[in-house]
Amino acid sequence: MVAPDTHGDVTPLGVWPGTAYPLGATYDGAGTNFSVFSEVAERVELCLITREGAETRIPLEEVDGYVWHAYVPAIAPGQRYGFRVHGEFAPERGLRCDASKLLLDPYGKAFAGDFDNDPSLYTYDRDSLGHTMTSVVINPFFDWADDRPPRRPYHQTVIYEAHVKGMTMTHPQVPQELRGTYAGIAHPAIVDHLKDLGVTAIELMPVHQFLHDRMLLDKGLRNYWGYNSFGYLAPHSDYAADPRAGAAVTEFKAMVRALHAEGIEVILDVVYNHTGEGNHLGPTLSLRGIDNAAYYRLSEDDPQHYVDYTGTGNSLNVRQPHTLQLIMDSLRYWILDMHVDGFRFDLAATLARELHDVDRLSTFFDLVQQDPVVSQVKLIAEPWDVGEGGYQVGNFPGLWTEWNGKYRDTVRDYWRGEPATLGEFASRLTGSSDLYEATGRRPGASINFVTAHDGFTLRDLVSYNDKHNEDNGEDNRDGESHNRSWNCGVEGPTDDPQVLALRERQSRNLIATLALSQGTPMLLHGDEMGRTQHGNNNAYCQDSPLSWVDWSLAQKNSDLVRFTRAAFALRAAHPVFRRRRFFDGHPPASEPQGRDVPPDIAWLTPAGTEMTAADWDSGFGRSLTVFLNGARIPEPGPRGERIQDDSFLLCFNAHDSAIDFTLPGPDFGDHGGRQAGGVDQRWAVVLDCSTPTGSADALYDAAAVVPVPARCLLVLRLVEAAGASDRVGAGMEGTAWARM
Repeated sequence: MVAPDTHGDVTPLGVWPGTAYPLGATYDGAGTNFSVFSEVAERVELCLITREGAETRIPLEEVDGYVWHAYVPAIAPGQRYGFRVHGEFAPERGLRCDASKLLLDPYGKAFAGDFDNDPSLYTYDRDSLGHTMTSVVINPFFDWADDRPPRRPYHQTVIYEAHVKGMTMTHPQVPQELRGTYAGIAHPAIVDHLKDLGVTAIELMPVHQFLHDRMLLDKGLRNYWGYNSFGYLAPHSDYAADPRAGAAVTEFKAMVRALHAEGIEVILDVVYNHTGEGNHLGPTLSLRGIDNAAYYRLSEDDPQHYVDYTGTGNSLNVRQPHTLQLIMDSLRYWILDMHVDGFRFDLAATLARELHDVDRLSTFFDLVQQDPVVSQVKLIAEPWDVGEGGYQVGNFPGLWTEWNGKYRDTVRDYWRGEPATLGEFASRLTGSSDLYEATGRRPGASINFVTAHDGFTLRDLVSYNDKHNEDNGEDNRDGESHNRSWNCGVEGPTDDPQVLALRERQSRNLIATLALSQGTPMLLHGDEMGRTQHGNNNAYCQDSPLSWVDWSLAQKNSDLVRFTRAAFALRAAHPVFRRRRFFDGHPPASEPQGRDVPPDIAWLTPAGTEMTAADWDSGFGRSLTVFLNGARIPEPGPRGERIQDDSFLLCFNAHDSAIDFTLPGPDFGDHGGRQAGGVDQRWAVVLDCSTPTGSADALYDAAAVVPVPARCLLVLRLVEAAGASDRVGAGMEGTAWARM
């Protein structure tokens, strides 16, 4: 066996047979079991590496079901290792075994070192030891204390998409040595900011171990976003404050524990659709050299090349049982060992391609549905890829939620004044039942977002008509060209006070719409303080202040921060904005026949009349009033109790001029089927997007005419005079309610 010294170096001692499962390196307190799958291998060697790069090779003599394994006593956490796979090298037949390559463990839970892009990583029969990373045995033991998953339901969830490094690099209260790290995310200054915003879940951009593309390194750039994974069970080592091999695992767990203690869930953005090994010209680091044809989709006509549904060189072969096992084992590991609360699946449509077409009944979905662990956490799909038929918004199975790209596009179009968007806007505002109800899903299945890491930030969305990606070194050819953005009259920076005021108002409109829409809202990090990337809508390679959150903006744009807090606080305080079920739009069935009682939602013109088909179809219509009836929430609370809330009017005006909105008249007053009894009712403004912080103290009588400024959302709450305390909600009399 072999025994490590305190630095993880080894001396030969002996080997035991070990077991085929679990795959990877598993330390049990006395030694480590090593296991790796390869159907094409003729021989496999375990390579134990010292810190100085010396190598001890141990043949894996035991093979069960193409899984090669051994147990090595006394091998402890910190030990560096890899594999060498002997077999046929015939790329024209999809075979790429090359024993000159030190291969990373697909189940590695930590990695050390770096890739130097030496030719040995790309060519046959040149030893890559010393030019590649090494896998590291980890200590699986951790004191989780009384950690419990928050398990917050979707209708109570507010997601904050963030980058580990970018979120913390400039925060003045985060110590320098913790900036850009998991420990930085767990710092009280960051946690307090999330809590103040009303965030209940942080969605971290990829933290699986990833590599930097040679093309970017040659340009002096880096893969900042991290959508280039190769280690599906390892937290990215560069995000650890502690530089010791394997320390990232403990630091990540401590981050999760700290966030859970404050009621914040941790969701990981995961990239199981491709790996960083790229196309046929990419490096041989792990899966390519272990079993190329098993792990990757190869072209049937030319197995030397890869099927690419992702635009990044290769696609994982989800038709192969061991590839599916790798994905599922990875998911379970992050849930059971790392305590994460869910996943957002990058280009998730690729995982459903068993043959060519996206298949909602694919094996991957079946496995997830049946898995007692994975099926119980948040599962969020990016429901598209770049292949034919890849746009699958609304088509994922019932267990899944989805990034709702139609919500993003519709809300952007509405507020920038595009024609004929009212009907679509109404659907998106109310949870997109047209997309999700048919599969038995509820409004929470719609992950609503206006901005995300991919595209403009919120500030840039209202400041640029065109992308400005010149810094990426691709002559501005990369990135989306159709952004549905509007610069408010001037491209980019300006000193024009009117343009600046309009941009600020548009930002508030978009944030308020997001906060008050049915579904699950997702806010992009820094949008609450006006973060800008100066028009770069594809900052994947910008590991610099261009992409990092500039925390000085929190003070400079403190009004926007306060507005964002207020908008999401309004959502949190009122269940009418976060219903578990879709709106019905029908009058209550329990009311006596002939009574004219309002439904749970009503759509009115600015004149206060019910919207007609002509109003919905009007290509120039930009304004409407939405009545939300707090007395008509049908779903019970968690203990079966009746949920009652205030009632609200949302007055949307996307026109370029102010419009007078007529509030419901004095006969607006039937509550839960009981007459108002003549008690006065008034409408109090609770959020005004025309003011910097959204605050307002206006109070209007019934039937009042309220001027709503150009491009503004006004939110009003029904309030009642003394003597009406026995009334349970809000309604309207004298209106022929449409069945929306």
